[in-house]
Amino acid sequence: MNLALEIIAVGLSLTFLILLIKENIYCWFFGITGSLVSIFLFYRIGLYAESILYCYYVLIGFYGYQLWNSKANAQELPIIDVLPKRHFSYILIGVVTALCLGYVLENYTEASNPYLDAFTTIFSFIASYLEAKKILSGWYYWIIVNGVTLGLYLNKELYIYFILTLLYFALSFYGLREWNRKIKLQA
Repeated sequence: MNLALEIIAVGLSLTFLILLIKENIYCWFFGITGSLVSIFLFYRIGLYAESILYCYYVLIGFYGYQLWNSKANAQELPIIDVLPKRHFSYILIGVVTALCLGYVLENYTEASNPYLDAFTTIFSFIASYLEAKKILSGWYYWIIVNGVTLGLYLNKELYIYFILTLLYFALSFYGLREWNRKIKLQA
């Protein structure tokens, strides 16, 4: 059953990312559905922070859809970037929060790889927020998170999710390039 769920979730999630890169508002429906399947799967295998992450993905999916939809009625939501000091804040908050979550997971659950799970979860929260706001540098966060997540999934023998994350890793570079090209066209 896990393999079938994994394949379904991966197909939906990959569709989400491809549509996200193209700035297609329907990406959010695929992201939400794939995330709902993933919540169940990750909880079953003890990656609790990943389950929490996918709950967040459902919420950010609704937020992203609402944000993109409301802007589509007035004007298209532009791709933007933020100053380095904003990233310093994101990173500092991310590290502190990941350490706290890792501690909780290590001491109060039977979580596998608590600190690595916490790191990928917290920085995925940040990257998801940045992508919903169409902030270009969110792709850099995804490149790092996806690279680290490859090790986590390989360790848990989640081979289908490993392949998905490998595709995410590659597509993050493509997404960065595409959004970079589009931000230059907006200027």
